[in-house]
Amino acid sequence: MYGKFQKHLQAELESIEQAGLYKRERNICSPQGAEITLEDGRKALNFCANNYLGLADSPRLIRAAKEAMDARGYGMSSVRFICGAQDLHCQLEKAVADYFHTEATILYAACFDANGGVFEPLFTEQDAIISDALNHASIIDGVRLCKAVRYRYANADMEELENCLKQAQAQRFRIIVTDGVFSMDGNVAPMDKICDLAEKYDALVMVDESHSAGVVGKTGHGVAEKFDCYGRIDIFTGTLGKSFGGAVGGFTTGRKEIIDMLRQRSRPYLFSNSLPPMIVGAGIEMFKMLSESDELHARQQENVTYFREKMLAAGFDIKPTQSAICAVMLYDAPLSQKFASAMAEEGIFVTGFYYPVVPKGQARIRVQISAAHTREHLDKAIAAFVKVGRNLGVIK
Repeated sequence: MYGKFQKHLQAELESIEQAGLYKRERNICSPQGAEITLEDGRKALNFCANNYLGLADSPRLIRAAKEAMDARGYGMSSVRFICGAQDLHCQLEKAVADYFHTEATILYAACFDANGGVFEPLFTEQDAIISDALNHASIIDGVRLCKAVRYRYANADMEELENCLKQAQAQRFRIIVTDGVFSMDGNVAPMDKICDLAEKYDALVMVDESHSAGVVGKTGHGVAEKFDCYGRIDIFTGTLGKSFGGAVGGFTTGRKEIIDMLRQRSRPYLFSNSLPPMIVGAGIEMFKMLSESDELHARQQENVTYFREKMLAAGFDIKPTQSAICAVMLYDAPLSQKFASAMAEEGIFVTGFYYPVVPKGQARIRVQISAAHTREHLDKAIAAFVKVGRNLGVIK
């Protein structure tokens, strides 16, 4: 019975391979950090993790996770509304709300679930969702699950957004949805201008802070801090899997009534097990750490500035960025894979990004800078980029 379908899949996989688009996974045999151990025992510097504040192997968070597991067990074996809620979950939700200056928070297994479960409970075919063209796949999938009328504007293009808002006046309610930092290019959404248009055309505002929280803003609190938009953004979504410790877990935080409705009707929340105590305990401790000092964020920003300036001086084509993401543009998919492989031989762990993760003809190496990187790490990576770039004819 599987035979015909198997042949179909084999042909599709072969075509992906021949196009130079096949993705292969590489195993790490150590904690996630600035320096990692690969499966063959070699050491490498990791420049492709979302570990922006370097907390993925934090002894303080590991200790907090162990203490929470000892005190509250390994897993919840239930969804929240049945018997999957603990005091720790409520403490973490309050910590998230305090961090983003919001009224309430709801936790999810991942931000993909948060974005997948936010639209359908709140909006109907009478309403409109206006989405940035470069929004994350989880937002796109969440919008697909909702019957609202869909509008899309070019990335951070305020003229197109305003045109969409004018058209959406035909709908009952309308919401503008954007990433805070766009994960492939590293640019920041102009939240002040988005909020201005939202107020002009009577729209709600939602932002996904997954790549911006912990990174942008004076103290790394995200786009609301950067653009002084507290109180103007109605919904934030985000993850504990990047700056906030690098594990798993997502959240939606915002207006109280919105969060209350999600608790009643958001399917990924209602039908998924609660986050395990160890994740929640570490998350609580992480927010305590960030409230005590801005040292990690300041170091991470210094690292980004240094790396970017040195790479531009070397002649690399790098997308403008205000975040921890530096997109080194190569444009050719096979070249991006060849470049990443050559970097691995130099002890630098990076990944080539190409279609369908980015548009065709926009292949790149996405470098992600962490607070855990030292100046020595950065210099070694830059030297490797220059050597490989010259060998492959990317720079002179």
